[in-house]
Order: sequence, then structure tokens, then C-alpha cells
Amino acid sequence: MSRAEFDARIEEITAAIAGSPLDPALRAALEASFGPESAAFASLLEACRSGEAEGWICPQEHGGIRYGRVVQASERTHGFSVDVVWMRDVRGPYHRHPKGEIDLVMPLEPEARFDGHGAGWWVYGPESAHYPTSSGGAAYVLYLLPEGAIDFKAKPPAQG
Repeated sequence: MSRAEFDARIEEITAAIAGSPLDPALRAALEASFGPESAAFASLLEACRSGEAEGWICPQEHGGIRYGRVVQASERTHGFSVDVVWMRDVRGPYHRHPKGEIDLVMPLEPEARFDGHGAGWWVYGPESAHYPTSSGGAAYVLYLLPEGAIDFKAKPPAQG
């Protein structure tokens, strides 16, 4: 898949979800239209593999995580930015999602999980926060952020 085809696929997905609340119903809609058995899922996984080899996916690395913003939030993406990370059995930095986060988990190994979830979509609502965690092997995680909003300065809850 070329970069232009990747962008077109993202525009298709973001057009389908534009204006939707970030909730379980959105996750169900994404799974139904763009889930692991779909051509969209297969094409995005292939784009991540080829894009990483070409250097436009996951061009940066820190703490065992490869990552990068692939698409800035814009009108053509209905206000969503697109980032992709590659993770294998690692916990990433704590962060907050001021407007929510929509994740597409694409395992590269059969048992790979992201925040405990296998292949498919996961939706975090506005003001959610977490340590992104991968287990069971390597995976790509493509995430859509409304207005590109993410807060890495958020403080994790106190351990008690």
C-alpha cells in the first residue's frame, strides 16, 4: 500500500466516524466495518509494515517503542490525527486523552495484546488516561486522536 492509499483509507475511516461519541457503540461500529477480518484492516497492517520499511511509519524510537505521527489532524481526516507505534512486551509513558483515543491493535505475533486487547479496535473516552502496555509479542497500534490532543505531562494516579 502506498502512502497515498494509506491516507485514503484513513480518510474513509474518519469519514465514517466523524462526529460520533467515543464510546462502546463507536467501537462496535468500527469492528463491524473495519475489523480484523476486513480488507481495511489487512491493508492498514500491510501499510504499517511497508511504511516502516520505507521510513514513514514509526521513524522514532524511545524506550523500546518505535513511533511517529503519520498524519496531522485536518479537515480531510475529519479532525483526527494518526499515530502508529510498534511495541513488544513494554509499558509506555503515562498519558491522558483530553478528547479520547481510538486504537487499532494489529498483532504481529498471535498472542500480542495492547492494554490486554488483541486484534481490533478499542476506544478510550475523553479524559481517559493510561500506561500503554503491550504483552505477548509485537504489535502495531494505530491511534486516532481527535484534534491530535494528547497530554504526556499528566500525572499518574498515586499508588496506595
